[in-house]
Amino acid sequence: MRTGVWLVGARGSVATTSVIGALALRAGLAEPTGCVTELPELRGPALPALDDLVFGGHDVVGTPLTKRAEELADAGVVPTHLVTALADGLSAVEEEIRPAPTGTGQHRQAEAVATDLTRFADRHRLDRVVVVNVSATEPAPPAHPAHADLTALRTALAGDDPVLPSSSLYAYAAFTAGCSYVDFTPSTGARLPALAALAAERGLPYAGHDGKTGETLVKSVLAPMFAMRHLRVRSWSGLNLLGGGDGANLAEPAANAAKTASKQRVLGEALGYLPQGHTRIEYVEEIGDFKTAWDLVNFSGFLGTRMRMEFTWHGCDSALAAPLVLDLARLTAAAHAAGRSGPLAELAFFFKDPLGGAPASLGEQWTVLRDFVAGLHDGTGAGDDLPG
Repeated sequence: MRTGVWLVGARGSVATTSVIGALALRAGLAEPTGCVTELPELRGPALPALDDLVFGGHDVVGTPLTKRAEELADAGVVPTHLVTALADGLSAVEEEIRPAPTGTGQHRQAEAVATDLTRFADRHRLDRVVVVNVSATEPAPPAHPAHADLTALRTALAGDDPVLPSSSLYAYAAFTAGCSYVDFTPSTGARLPALAALAAERGLPYAGHDGKTGETLVKSVLAPMFAMRHLRVRSWSGLNLLGGGDGANLAEPAANAAKTASKQRVLGEALGYLPQGHTRIEYVEEIGDFKTAWDLVNFSGFLGTRMRMEFTWHGCDSALAAPLVLDLARLTAAAHAAGRSGPLAELAFFFKDPLGGAPASLGEQWTVLRDFVAGLHDGTGAGDDLPG
């Protein structure tokens, strides 16, 4: 099943690492560590093979992909020898990256994106294309009446009303071109009712939001532990330090607020209440593509005895996110092939703020994901009775 993976933010750290990883796995130069779809419980014939993934994308910057790969190698994100060995493959992907349409009105921008997607699919004889948003986090947009109604949205776009944030404009263009959509960021993406209606009209699946790669991944394991042991979490506070482009973008207050809201969601859902405390995100340029999170959890047990735990998470965001991007592209393509449409709640395992009303516990999310993929492999995963 030849599958296109169209990356919005194709020259960013996550996208570049995803491409390097796919090329390295294809060439037998790396192990699939971190790729959930390569676990025995999920591997199977319904998923497109890594060899069948074809990459392209849009970006607002013009730095060649090979140069971005070299910068990531210098930063210690990817091995230098892979960048050298994969130079031809990176150059081939570079030929499929297009400048993001800007400044021509949203209707024309959406048409240009849809045209690029259609030509990409035709050029490579692809069975389907998954658009994956790995661009910078956006502030939450102001409400607009057109967000709630597809007819109103089409009317607004035809009148050049700048009604959609960029992530939602890409979702609109993807659905218009017959492509599924995944939002790996906390941006609005396909979360608008008008876009849900468009996806339903076109019979397309979509997934999101905000890839779960670090501190929130740990929260989704620990919070259910406290709940199952009937321990009362009195406060949970976290400080996240990160550099790189993502950190610089999150220094902007509105984008920061969108990200922190996404990170806090899991606590309320897993515990059944929201404890005191906040998550803070600070930009530290010096640490580059790496991030560190410190969390302090105060809780009480039997007879009100007060206790606490602390943990530190230090990781490389791009290396944690990239294999999940490949997983999500493969799973969404398989769901599309199986006839699924609407939000893929079964992919909540990968997200901080998942669509479709999925459980917050990582363990429960894993069970749902495993059963979903088993259904895809045996041909029973496309039923209307499934979530989404």
